[in-house]
Amino acid sequence: MSIPLSAIGQVGEALRGRRTELVVIGGSAGGVDALIGLLPEIPVDYRSTVVCILHVPADRDSRLAELFDLRAALPVREARDKEQLEPGVIYFAGSGYHLSIERDRCFSLSCEPPVQFARPAIDVLMESAADAYGPAMAGILLTGANHDGADGMCRIRERGGLTVVQDPNEAQASAMPEEAIRRCAPDLVLPLSAIRTLLPMLRNP
Repeated sequence: MSIPLSAIGQVGEALRGRRTELVVIGGSAGGVDALIGLLPEIPVDYRSTVVCILHVPADRDSRLAELFDLRAALPVREARDKEQLEPGVIYFAGSGYHLSIERDRCFSLSCEPPVQFARPAIDVLMESAADAYGPAMAGILLTGANHDGADGMCRIRERGGLTVVQDPNEAQASAMPEEAIRRCAPDLVLPLSAIRTLLPMLRNP
């Protein structure tokens, strides 16, 4: 197990009695490399839904779903407007649109102004997901160079979800995890290797 010995008790306490139907993973600078280390670890029998969002240029199509479909055991696809979220699927936010999750657990795309200079923005997705799933979701915030995601993690915590932040000391860009830690006191602050071990544990029994 790659969870540090000092954090095993904290992880156990954070997961006790928790059912995770949705995992939202956000990142920016360095996020692709971080996800390459995470998503292939999700087993083929995983029944939670995973939604990933990275800051991608608005002027070209995202190829992230195609990239990770070759690496992950679960099916991977880009989230589509009005599409119902399915268990055991990894979704990616596309380029040029904010991605949110409605109360009926369908995706919604919008062209509202950028948030934290980003569209899609992590905050928009995480805040809507927290409102839709409440304590049945987990948010994981990875490396990034701005403050997007801090508001989203605060909303997840307010709604009873699990909040996990990559240790900024090992992040390629530390600003994003540092701001989330400062703003919302996440449940867990872990190195990427420990998040890799934790992710398959965030299950819907």
